[in-house]
Amino acid sequence: MKTFQKQSLAILFAVLGTFYFSGTTAQTVSKSETEQQMLKKADENIEKFRKGNAEIQFKDKDGRPIQNVKVELVQKSHDFLFGCIIFDLVNDKNTYQPELFKERFKKLFNLAVFPFYWSAYENQQGKPQWTKMTSTLEWCKLNGITTKGHPLVWACHSGAPKWLKDYDADAATDLLKARVINTVAGFKGQINLWDVVNEPVNVRSWNNKLKNFDSENDWDVQDSISEIADYVEKSLRWAHSANPEATLLINEYNSIPKVSVRSRYARLLKELQKRNAPLSGIGIQAHEPREAWFSPEDLWKTYDLYYGMGFPIHITELMPQSSGKEITGGWRVGKWTEEAQAEFADQFFRLSFGHPGVVSINWWGMSERNIWLEGGGLIDKEYNPKPVYKALDKLINETWKTNMTSQTWKEGKIQFNGFFGNYDIELVTSDGKVHVFQFHVGKDETNSKVFTVTD
Repeated sequence: MKTFQKQSLAILFAVLGTFYFSGTTAQTVSKSETEQQMLKKADENIEKFRKGNAEIQFKDKDGRPIQNVKVELVQKSHDFLFGCIIFDLVNDKNTYQPELFKERFKKLFNLAVFPFYWSAYENQQGKPQWTKMTSTLEWCKLNGITTKGHPLVWACHSGAPKWLKDYDADAATDLLKARVINTVAGFKGQINLWDVVNEPVNVRSWNNKLKNFDSENDWDVQDSISEIADYVEKSLRWAHSANPEATLLINEYNSIPKVSVRSRYARLLKELQKRNAPLSGIGIQAHEPREAWFSPEDLWKTYDLYYGMGFPIHITELMPQSSGKEITGGWRVGKWTEEAQAEFADQFFRLSFGHPGVVSINWWGMSERNIWLEGGGLIDKEYNPKPVYKALDKLINETWKTNMTSQTWKEGKIQFNGFFGNYDIELVTSDGKVHVFQFHVGKDETNSKVFTVTD
């Protein structure tokens, strides 16, 4: 019996030893399986939540169905917002190949984020630099690109210009109120999407900043949720009064990797809900810690939490890198190469597009010529596409677009299941004429229409 026990224990320790000493391999397999399972679920959700059934009928001028003719569908745009900051075109010091920059930008993106950091936007009191935005806003409008402003209120040195120090707290807050209202009202119709308050649970509250105006270390300050909610609520109400139709967000970092921040952010959101603040959705930053490869599980837990509270989710700041630095976070190991950047982006976009709560994804820097984190760009300094650009192009313009050729049946109809967005519909009649119609497939629409060919 003792011999048997010794043999059994030996076998047990041998097995445990195999798992212990080869733990990295076993863990990698487990994580790989988790990733594949979650990506499979995301892809299933994409089919379920990002597409709709549609029916189109074609008739001639006498009301007769046009039968047995070729129809080609080409999706021209997405309803989902795929975006990037467009600071390069607003910064008048950076005029390098603007037309090529625009070409690269609009091939991928239908959302452009404009800079409204108060310290830079109104460096001299009473002289906001709104004219720098004009031409780029017009270009966005011509190209069907949604525009967004970032940020209106940020309780740190970037959001508190030096001249504000000359005023007492009440007067400084009145000036902040005027800034929010004037900016939102002034850009009404041109910008209707705003990050109203930036990083409220990780930086000082507004009153705390005014008391510590000269501090350069405004981050990781744990002010009370009540004090934070006071100035966030006011900021949202100011913005709402200036443009009741605007989509108003608050924006935060570290809610994906840190449960404590995720929970703290949720507490603020609950408080704002209790106060019935005009908050349209929430922003989640996805570049902190800066070298981290996020766990897909943490990503979806975060989405589930906030979506479960009733908030549409905007991924406001995303920028994995190709800097050659070590990957951190504990989920993946290795270096941040261009290939790793592309793989992470592919995974992150699929998981995010595959979650029904996410409504936008915004990359934080287009070109390596003007980038916040080294290696974070989608194109290099000469605007050549990096592997990550090509990976996103494949997802956005191929995998997630519906393009097809069909034929009308006896009632002059075609039916299809397509991604939400705008389509060009080409009908070729028996006389060889090509007729082009515009059609939209929407999430909350009937997606049914009758087109009449009059000639």
